[in-house]
This record gives sequence, C-alpha cells and structure tokens, in this order.
Amino acid sequence: MELSRIPQLRHATGENFFLLSGPCAIEGEDMALRIAETIVGITEKLQIPYIFKGSFKKANRSRVDSFTGIGDEKALKILRKVSETFHVPTVTDIHEVSDASMAAEYVDVLQIPAFLVRQTDLVVAAAETGKVVNLKKGQFMSPESMKHAVAKVTDSGNEQVVITDRGTMFGYQDLIVDFRGIPTMRQYAPVVLDVTHSLQQPNQASGVTGGRPGLIDTIARAGMAAGVDGIFIETHFDPANAKSDGANMLPLDQLEGLLTRLCAIREVVIRF
Repeated sequence: MELSRIPQLRHATGENFFLLSGPCAIEGEDMALRIAETIVGITEKLQIPYIFKGSFKKANRSRVDSFTGIGDEKALKILRKVSETFHVPTVTDIHEVSDASMAAEYVDVLQIPAFLVRQTDLVVAAAETGKVVNLKKGQFMSPESMKHAVAKVTDSGNEQVVITDRGTMFGYQDLIVDFRGIPTMRQYAPVVLDVTHSLQQPNQASGVTGGRPGLIDTIARAGMAAGVDGIFIETHFDPANAKSDGANMLPLDQLEGLLTRLCAIREVVIRF
C-alpha cells in the first residue's frame, strides 16, 4: 500500500496527527478486535487517521520463558481480519529477513525494531516488499544517523518511509526522549513519537521490563508540542495481565482523554 493511500503517514502539516496504536502483541482474535473497535470509535470521533498496531511475534525478550506469540500465521491472519473488519491499515514489526515477505502478505506497514534498525539486510528486505517501512530509531543512535537508515530504504527503490523515536538509552535501566531530534529527523521523513516504549525501564534484575506509564500524558503532550507527525501508543484493556509490555502500556479507557488533549495541542501548534 502506497503512502498516497495512507495519507496519515505523510508529514502532518496543517492536518491532524496520525495514530499508531494497539496492543503490544496479538494475544488472540477477540482481544485484537475488541481493542481495534474501541480505538476506531475514538479516532473517528476525533478525526484522527489511524493505523492498528500489533506484533505477530515477540522476538526480543529478556527471558527464555517470556511470551513470544500465538503462532506467526495465526497472528498475521488476525491482523488482516482487523484491517478488513474496520477498514484501517495495520502495522507489525519484523525481526528476520524471511519475515518481510511473509508479513507483507497481511499488513500495510512493516516496522523495523529499534535494536535492529542498523541491520541492512532486514531494512532492505522490508523496503523491497513495496510496503511502507517504519524505522524505529535505535536507542543507541543519534537523530542525525537516522538519515542513513532512511537512505537504505529509498536506495532500495522505496520512498515510503517513516521514522519512529522511542527514546535514547540513559544508563542501564532508563530511556530519555530528546525532543531536539524531532525537527532533525523530520528533514528525512515523517516522524512518530513512540510514547509508551519511551517510558520503558529495561534490564531489570527480574528479567521483566518495567515502565513509567504515569508519564505517558507528559511525553505525548511534549511530543505534540514539538511538532511530531504521529503518535505511537500501545494500549490494552487490562495492562496488568497483558502478555507483553504491560508495565508501560496505557489503559484503553484512558486513551480517549489523552487523544482529546493532544488534538487541542495540535490545533495550537498548526496555528503558530
């Protein structure tokens, strides 16, 4: 699917921001459809262009006993059903070169995880599918260095590329969002702020990633004021019992209030 068919992934100049949102991982069909239905209702009400997010598998886990997925094809078919049911594009992350062509059969946007964004073969494989490629900025990379990741996509003949900032490592167990990087990266591609992953606290002694969800509102509002094109938020109706990243997800019943506040900030930003 071309960017022209997903206008929400272009630079949001004079328009509303776009939203990538959904659960961290696809845990089953009922949960995915329930979350998607709620978000579609909210975004239609607020006129926010929307892309449903869900990982078909979780390859980057702290411990070997962590949840990794319900089965690749099963999860990808659920993503397709979400798209067909609610007429929204979908995004999922890929981890291996072989994932690119497989996932491209089911979703509209292929996401490169932050830890893997320097993996040339993976980025090129995603680009060569012709799908939109969402590059997550490595936690170890400067904003300026992302121009080279973007070039790997465009040099592969694909101009459909987006950058997502998910914070920069600050010590062993914390991440910081450097809002100075947003205008820099917008020179290369539309920029999304991944609010919830920016609030992770990785490398905990327990082997389970922590988070600071109480700051979701703060980071999201700051990103909107800084001029991001899109917002990325993982959400779940029961984060405490989510199978992945529950520690930093936004409770689904808080999403509408947050998005309403962000729309108000967006109106001010485009006015000035």
